[in-house]
Formats: sequence, C-alpha cells, structure tokens
Amino acid sequence: MMSPNMEFERVLSYFDEDGDGKISPNELRSRMMKIGGEFQLKEAEIAIEALDSDGDGLLCLEDLIRLMKSGGEEEKLKDLREAFEMYVSEECGFITPKSLKRMLKKLGDSKSIEECKLMIGKFDLDGDGVLSFQEFRIMME
Repeated sequence: MMSPNMEFERVLSYFDEDGDGKISPNELRSRMMKIGGEFQLKEAEIAIEALDSDGDGLLCLEDLIRLMKSGGEEEKLKDLREAFEMYVSEECGFITPKSLKRMLKKLGDSKSIEECKLMIGKFDLDGDGVLSFQEFRIMME
C-alpha cells in the first residue's frame, strides 16, 4: 500500500509539467483543461493564491497536502450538518429537549424530557436550553 505522502507526490508530479516540484497557474490550468475542465488562467491564479503558503505564486507539496486533507473537513462538516438536521425541531432550527427525545425514541432509546434537558445542558454553551449547530459540532468532537 502507498503512503499518503506518496499519493500526494503523484498528484503533484501529474500537475508539475516542468518538474520543478511546484505547480504554477499555467500548469494547473493546462492539466485541468486536459481532464475536461473549463479553467481560465485567472481562476488558476486565484486558486493558487488562496493555497500558497510561502507567497511565491506556486503550490508546493505541503500546500497540496493541506488542500487534499481539507477536502475531508468539508465532507465531515456536511455529514455533521445532516446528522444535526435529523435532531432539529422544525419550529426553531435548534435541537430542543422535545426534538432530542423524539429522535432518541426513533433510535430505540427512550429518555424523559428531563433527561433530554440534562443531555442538552452539558453542551448548551449559551444557556438558551437548545443546541445550535455550533454547540452540536462541539458535542460531536
């Protein structure tokens, strides 16, 4: 099995047409067009500028690794948002003791409203008696 860094190095070498170990906006645009993407040079420059850690206008291996790993964060956040939505009360957009009780019951775990209030209370950072997405996210971590 390949190490994760070897995989990143393969991706880098695919985009790095001149073999200097970095991806320029032209190289990024060229490769994106080869795989069928409409990609303007300006878009490539903006993408690289956003990810470029040392300000040289090029992507190095570390920038690429950060980009590839951050993609996972977005996915985790999406999954977390979907889980949050399952527990949310339709009326207010927060997890209330009542909506928590209802969802737990669906999952086969019967709790009283008081128990649900206590569960929410542990992560209710602003003390409003309900869980916001931010509080739910902290609870899940």
